Amino acid sequence: MSHRPTGITATASERLVRYPSSWDLLAETSRTFYLSIRKLPNNVGRVLCLAYLLLRVSDFFEDSAALRPQAKLAWLRSWSAALGGAPLDSDWGNRVAEIGAQEVDAVAAENAERILSEFEALDPAIREPVRRHVRDSTEGMIRWIKRGPQVETEADLDNYMHEVAGRVGYLSTEVFTWGSPAIARRKNDLMRLAREAGLALQTVNVLRGIRKDYQRGWVYIPDEFLNDAGIRSEQLFDPAYHRQALQVVNRIANKAERHLQSAIAYAQTIPRSEHRIRRACVWPFLFAAATVGISRNNAEVLYSEAKITRRHIRRIVLVTSTFGWSNRFLDWYFTRLVLYNQCGHAP
Repeated sequence: MSHRPTGITATASERLVRYPSSWDLLAETSRTFYLSIRKLPNNVGRVLCLAYLLLRVSDFFEDSAALRPQAKLAWLRSWSAALGGAPLDSDWGNRVAEIGAQEVDAVAAENAERILSEFEALDPAIREPVRRHVRDSTEGMIRWIKRGPQVETEADLDNYMHEVAGRVGYLSTEVFTWGSPAIARRKNDLMRLAREAGLALQTVNVLRGIRKDYQRGWVYIPDEFLNDAGIRSEQLFDPAYHRQALQVVNRIANKAERHLQSAIAYAQTIPRSEHRIRRACVWPFLFAAATVGISRNNAEVLYSEAKITRRHIRRIVLVTSTFGWSNRFLDWYFTRLVLYNQCGHAP
């Protein structure tokens, strides 16, 4: 599950002009992750750029509002096979463009053949671990589409988020340790935190997308959270149940904060000498922390979407570029961000 800006998909020839490189594709599909990945050392950034784009292909088919479940399964199975080496249909890009005409998320899927071609040229030592994790995530999406759109328990939610985000934590760690001997020496410590780091970002996606997900037929908030608050999923958006709905919002926010504590520990485990990789990890985690901070007790989460401003993003980037080497500072700044609505501090 992901939430990116919407737009109009171009024709095949227009797409090639508009997105001449994989970096252009990444900037279109996720400006936030582009900001972090583009700052990585060249070898690491190149691998993560392509890995992210491969995952966006899977994500598009899972999320597309234009596809019914059986069609999603068919597309994801074809994509999983392609990740394993099977050829894509010769008309793949145009077929994707037809189903995703109003969805900018389709951009990566339309360009899947080109992305795969660039991916296959990577060093096999990192290409194969990335392939395995992307394919495992895709197969996890298939399993969840078969299961259906209801999440009964927090354990169910964590299971889903593991497939779409926890595995990404493992993938990223593989890339970082491949690219840096200093990080490789801390691989075991990082792997213990990697799943939680992925779950942290995905829980914030759940928080941001409560209404949009409900509108497309998915409810990622566990039934047990709703039952404990004394409401049903459709009552989340009824002003008569405002207090109970905010209780659910805050519970999701608290869950995100717990995962984010491990995510910050993950970033702190990156050696200070690898400041570019460390910084690239810190940014999305702190953007997520700021989102949690503005979401608590905030009705906008239910009626539209609560998100941090570009000004806040620029401030986080500036402050952490100066002080992000300090673990003590990261602990303090993280707390400041997640407690925004209680303390009144600007992110």
